[in-house]
Amino acid sequence: MDAEARLAELGLQLPPAAEPKGVYRPLVIVGNLVQTSGHLPTADDGSLIAGRIGADLDQPAGYDAARRSGLAILATLRKALGSLDRVRRVVKVTGFVNGTPDFTAQPAVINGCSELFAEVFGPDAGVGARSAVGVASLPLGVPVEIEAVFEIA
Repeated sequence: MDAEARLAELGLQLPPAAEPKGVYRPLVIVGNLVQTSGHLPTADDGSLIAGRIGADLDQPAGYDAARRSGLAILATLRKALGSLDRVRRVVKVTGFVNGTPDFTAQPAVINGCSELFAEVFGPDAGVGARSAVGVASLPLGVPVEIEAVFEIA
């Protein structure tokens, strides 16, 4: 099944693709690879989700924020590529988790994005290499920032 049909089957709505908030491009295409910039999680009303995991937010809320960052990445891909069906596979996901010093479940949080990609692109093409890194803070106080690399047709 193609990614666009799978997205519809899952009943997922993509947020509007975010505009850059600085001097950068939301994604860059080099050959058959797409590298996205870091994407932040947005609530249904378009506002940014804020908070620190382990203090303001719990692990499930962090998982949801990572999933929402993944949806934002998909929106950027669709805007730039015209269709998610051009994505051949996920190559790499890098997730940054704004958590308290004692919070160590960064991989479980970033699973929100990784599992979304596996649902949309399939268990083989939707799962790539990954890093999940804990950080002391993130821009605008968000709980997660995620970037990814994709192979495209």
